[in-house]
Parts: sequence; C-alpha cells; structure tokens
Amino acid sequence: MSLAAKIMGAMKVAMKEKDQESLQALRSVKSAILLAQTESGAKEELSEEAELKLLQKLVKQRKDSAAIYTEQGRDDLAAPELAEAKVIGQFLPEQLSEEEVAAMVDEAISKTGASSMADMGKVMGMVNAKAAGRADGKTISTIVKKRLA
Repeated sequence: MSLAAKIMGAMKVAMKEKDQESLQALRSVKSAILLAQTESGAKEELSEEAELKLLQKLVKQRKDSAAIYTEQGRDDLAAPELAEAKVIGQFLPEQLSEEEVAAMVDEAISKTGASSMADMGKVMGMVNAKAAGRADGKTISTIVKKRLA
C-alpha cells in the first residue's frame, strides 16, 4: 500500500473521530505528496525512498519549529507542532537507537579506512545508505564527528 493510500485511510479515521489535530497533520502530508508528484519531471507515484525523505523533512520542520517556539517561551505554539510531528512520525519506520547507529558508523569507518574529518562525507554516505530513513542525519553526523575527531 502506498503512502498516499495510508494517509487517506488515516484521514478518514481522523474525520470520523473528529480529531482535528491529526487531520491537520495528515492534510499537510497529503499536500506535500501532491506537490512532490506535480513537480516538473516527477513520476506519477513517488518512490518509497522519496516518501521517507518527505516524511522525515516534515517531521524535522515540525520539531525545529517547536524548538524555536519553546526557546521564545511560546509553549502554546510548540505543543501543536510536536503533536503534528508525532502523527506524521507514525508513518516512518522505527528509528534506530544511538547504539545501533554508532555500530554502523564504526563499521563504515573500518570499511572506508577513514581517519580524519576529511573522510566524514564517505562515512556519512555509507551510513545514510544503510540506515535508509531509520536514523536522523543529525544523530549520524554527531556520532561520526565524535569518532573522527
């Protein structure tokens, strides 16, 4: 089942339950999918990888907004953003723990023979490909920097 079909099913459930918070988050996902599909040169259906990247981007936007609102003492605005991130996050695969990401980083460093920050790109590329949407880029980057420093 494609992501668009899952989103539509979840939207129907949210409408029946009159869950406005979830409905708003799901509508934003649907909108983002439609925009991605209508971009010039885009295929009719998004690949699973493109769908994952899109969802990760949406969750990251919500979390970044919430962090900014919290810094400015606007918890009333941060709460809906975090709630939307949680709803959108339900469609992402289960995230890897930091220990699992660290193990992947160590493996990538040994395979590439990386020894300095100049090799960070190689290691990041290898880990990102292997993690395939199950780990946040910021987490991977932090661990790689610690290992190569």
